[in-house]
Amino acid sequence: MYNIKLIDKLAPAGRKQFKDYYTIQEDVENPDGILVHSTPLHDMVFGDKLKCIVRIGAGVNTIPVDRCTKDGICVFNCPGGNANAVKELTIAAIIMTMRNGLQAMQWVKNLPGDESDAGKTVEKGKTQFRGPEILGKTIGIVGVGAIGSRMARACHDLGMKVYGYDPYLPHARVTELRQFCEFVEDVNTLYENCDVVSIHAPLNDTTKGMVGKEAIAKMKDGVYLINYARGPIVDDDAVCEALENGKIKSYATDFPTIRQMKLDNVFCTPHLGAGTPEADENCAVMAARQTMDYIENGNIANSVNLPDVSFQRADGDRITIIHENKVGMLGQFTEVISLAGLNIENLVNKARGAVAYTILDFNNDVPDDIKGKLEAIDGVNRVRVIK
Repeated sequence: MYNIKLIDKLAPAGRKQFKDYYTIQEDVENPDGILVHSTPLHDMVFGDKLKCIVRIGAGVNTIPVDRCTKDGICVFNCPGGNANAVKELTIAAIIMTMRNGLQAMQWVKNLPGDESDAGKTVEKGKTQFRGPEILGKTIGIVGVGAIGSRMARACHDLGMKVYGYDPYLPHARVTELRQFCEFVEDVNTLYENCDVVSIHAPLNDTTKGMVGKEAIAKMKDGVYLINYARGPIVDDDAVCEALENGKIKSYATDFPTIRQMKLDNVFCTPHLGAGTPEADENCAVMAARQTMDYIENGNIANSVNLPDVSFQRADGDRITIIHENKVGMLGQFTEVISLAGLNIENLVNKARGAVAYTILDFNNDVPDDIKGKLEAIDGVNRVRVIK
């Protein structure tokens, strides 16, 4: 029996994925896995049985990823599960922002008079809300991942010229997306050439405050800035100042600050980007499957702190090891295995920066003392023997 602690909600489709020997509930002490949406976990004390934390969504800034890595806890997210939902709302926000949709709706609702003269009043006042079409405009997409790539295709199909900036995107993916998007190596090139700048980068130490005074100064006068990624990527003081002096024509965001909400040229929504039944279901199913495959088989897909490793098991036990990525580790592992008289059927070792992950497969049972011997090796964070 495996116990999963549920923090926040999980769509029914996700619950249905779990097999009968899983217990999914909110009140669980020392669980095998944690499923979380947006509740911060930085102050949570994790039990020694905890094997993985799965973010039912994309952003993991609410999870203490570094601490998890040190403790041998795999952190997953669900990239792409909510990508279409965010893309759709971002496109809507761009159009509503450029066409002054929010201001126009508020004006219409506050019109005086009775129903008989409403039409004439609307006709007289509508010109103040006229805004440009997106057709023929240039959009710059910062971060061309699961959401940004969908944005590139959609904006291209809507007749926009699309620039993309993403230094972490694999070359093969860049080649695939070039039919929709012109990639630039310097983000400043994007800023200088685009009528609309849309942010789709993850929030981390590198991207926090990335769109500040210097970045905004390089943008076109009257630029439309869109942030449906994470709020702190945009510097609040810088964007408010630019909105007030007209450098930024309008700002659309899913993460408004108190100061931003008071400005007339801010189109803000209450973190609705991923808030669709379809996105909830997609992410829930993905989260459940990743949790089970890791707990039962040690396979990793969509981890943010460990390398992705996944292959079919042999007939016997499997050993998984989370460890430092340094010279001599594999040799020490195989020495322990050899001295125990075991034959390794399959071995896979992959690294992700300073951390590595090794899977050892056998066609027989592994002795009970092997786990302790492997854990005693300097640089090993965690060892699991999966029966």
